[in-house]
Amino acid sequence: MATSASTSYNPASLSAEEFISHEEILETLRYAEENKRNEELIDRILEKARPKYEGGKVRCEGLTHREASVLLACDLPEKNAEMMKLAEEIKLAFYGNRIVLFAPLYLSNYCVNGCTYCPYHAENKHIKRKKLTQEEVRQEVIALQDMGHKRLALEAGEDPLHNPIDYILECIRTIYGIHHKNGDIRRVNVNIAATTVENYRKLRDAGIGTYILFQETYHKESYEALHPTGPKHDYRYHTEAMDRAMEGGIDDVGIGVLFGLDKYRYEFAGLLMHAEHLEAVHGVGPHTISVPRLKKADDIDPAKFNNGIDDETFLKIIACIRIAVPYTGMIISTRESEAVRGKALRVGISQISGGSRTSVGGYAEEERVHDTEQFDVSDQRTLDEVLLWLMRDGFLPSFCTACYREGRTGDRFMSLCKSGQIQNCCHPNALMTLAEYLTDYASEETRETGKALVETELTTIPNERSRTIAAENIKEIYASNRRDFRF
Repeated sequence: MATSASTSYNPASLSAEEFISHEEILETLRYAEENKRNEELIDRILEKARPKYEGGKVRCEGLTHREASVLLACDLPEKNAEMMKLAEEIKLAFYGNRIVLFAPLYLSNYCVNGCTYCPYHAENKHIKRKKLTQEEVRQEVIALQDMGHKRLALEAGEDPLHNPIDYILECIRTIYGIHHKNGDIRRVNVNIAATTVENYRKLRDAGIGTYILFQETYHKESYEALHPTGPKHDYRYHTEAMDRAMEGGIDDVGIGVLFGLDKYRYEFAGLLMHAEHLEAVHGVGPHTISVPRLKKADDIDPAKFNNGIDDETFLKIIACIRIAVPYTGMIISTRESEAVRGKALRVGISQISGGSRTSVGGYAEEERVHDTEQFDVSDQRTLDEVLLWLMRDGFLPSFCTACYREGRTGDRFMSLCKSGQIQNCCHPNALMTLAEYLTDYASEETRETGKALVETELTTIPNERSRTIAAENIKEIYASNRRDFRF
């Protein structure tokens, strides 16, 4: 199917420069360019990736970084259309029409790094610096709970003085301890700088969900130029962070690159090589892959970076990632517009943020504040508006956090996904959490639309017992203050 890998590439190595081999990526890009119109090879790759249905279960083999790179390089219109259709089929096979909702919560924008693409960089002297007190964290969380959110992603700049690990842990305790009306934050994901095994153990013991860290760019030379100062300058320490996280007992990790910093085909190959590495060493790939694009922010002008990608290329990247790593969740944020997000949902995205604010302390403010924002938000709709949009477009919004709290993480979640049992577990959980939102937070129009959707979607749960239990629990949710039913 593909030529042999470079001798310098070793996915089972713990050295960043061996599992993200520059030579292997260059060879991959050459191979992809040579075969971008090789219809026979492209057809074999697509056939390999196609879902196989056996005994009521579905199985997908996925693709290597080199095979997927051939698809990404392909410029044959009919084959590209086939890829987009296949990506949608794979997404529906494993995630159905469910879309998980979350919100970022910015704790602090103090940062000691010199990242040239982020307004939080240490040399930015005019941005307002802010760090939330625990009372301010509480007010932010209550505002998020009043919107209907159940899942947060914590964000903070890297600053050992202002944002030490003990501060992050204190914030997590505060968040989990807030029970407001019928609201609870049931899962806290964490997106903070690369740290030590000991600190990852502390995060695990604090009950976090997924540890998220974007690579920004896998091109080492570009990485070091884009991070000229601060601890983040260390390419190896940053790139090997997920291995330390897993050594520290965190088995759900999320990776991603910031598209627009370097050549997208290079980043795509590196991203998939990182996924292959996690699978080879730890037996489970990334729980999520995020696909942010460089956007305007405070003193950052994306036009100064010459590797931007258009919407069509961006959507093809998403589709090719979905084809290559079929079981992995994929995340898109409010960096992207409503139109782009709508198209991305069809070809691979399974999680989106809604009603997001990227400023420190932004949710408790009635008016959207901009002086501490990390990036401009393109999709500024409320969470309720996003839910109504999703449902009208045929999707099932989900606030489910059950898998983590039931211990279905890491390889246990992947086993559930690969066994085809996700429809009997995640689907009813999604319906019950949507019923909670409809009862406690929804506008009248969203509530009416949602209740009709719930009734329809209940009939699609394959297992009769699961279907009956879900229906009974939803009736209880509508009629009382009982919450948090889960399979």
